[in-house]
Amino acid sequence: MHQYGVSDVERLLGLSRSTIRALIAAGFVTPARGPRKALRFSFQDLIVLRTAQSLAAAKVPPQRITRSLKALRRQLPETMPLAGLSIGAVGEQVVVRDGAGQRQADSGQYLLAFEGDPDKGSLSVIERAPPPAPRQADPEDWFGRGLALEEDDPAGAVAAYRKAIAADAGRLDARVNLGRLLHEQGRHQDAERVYREAIEICGGDALCWYNLAVLLDDLRQRRDAAEAYEEALRLDPSLADAHYNLGLLYEGMGKPQDAIRHMSRYRRLMQTQAE
Repeated sequence: MHQYGVSDVERLLGLSRSTIRALIAAGFVTPARGPRKALRFSFQDLIVLRTAQSLAAAKVPPQRITRSLKALRRQLPETMPLAGLSIGAVGEQVVVRDGAGQRQADSGQYLLAFEGDPDKGSLSVIERAPPPAPRQADPEDWFGRGLALEEDDPAGAVAAYRKAIAADAGRLDARVNLGRLLHEQGRHQDAERVYREAIEICGGDALCWYNLAVLLDDLRQRRDAAEAYEEALRLDPSLADAHYNLGLLYEGMGKPQDAIRHMSRYRRLMQTQAE
């Protein structure tokens, strides 16, 4: 497996040494040590470093970044695919795709696209420019604008998602993304209101319940969070992260049998995904 030094990371990713050190100190990557204890990074480390820097610049909370990067690392190949690599997120689920024609997740936040061959000293990081504002009240256009603005203009993304919802009250994807953005901005009451309104108007949705559970978990409302995780899993038992979070939650609530049950289910799901 090819490895890269600090100078390679600086050149390929355009990150300063202080930024690289800060991302390492935050625990986002754990590089190996080469001769004379020099830091050595893998291809996966390169992608994780650049994604972590992008999320941190967007003021995503460190806990959320860590969760996303753990999911990201599980999906990364060992080398850059010939057709490039794109990274997006559907709610809390990180999506990694190759192929130049698939630069955006089906629904959710677009993050970054990578092209080139870092083993040959070439790696380009591609970030989309936001599209112009829709001229008419088209919910699809407003939703797409919200996706494009999330990283560089979160306030503009919030406004775009609200316009998408105003144009079509049944836009569950816009409601879920709006709630997530408000959560990330620390507007917890607004986020909870958005999620509960989405559930009332659009019906049961596993991702919506999961995001609500994460919010309640962050607010230390453990009983309500557990109920929301359980509802998410009732709708979609394959949500591995929900089993993991719920297992930790039950462990903290003094319910070891429930904790073990969900952790076991989480491990089985992860093993199945790895096969």
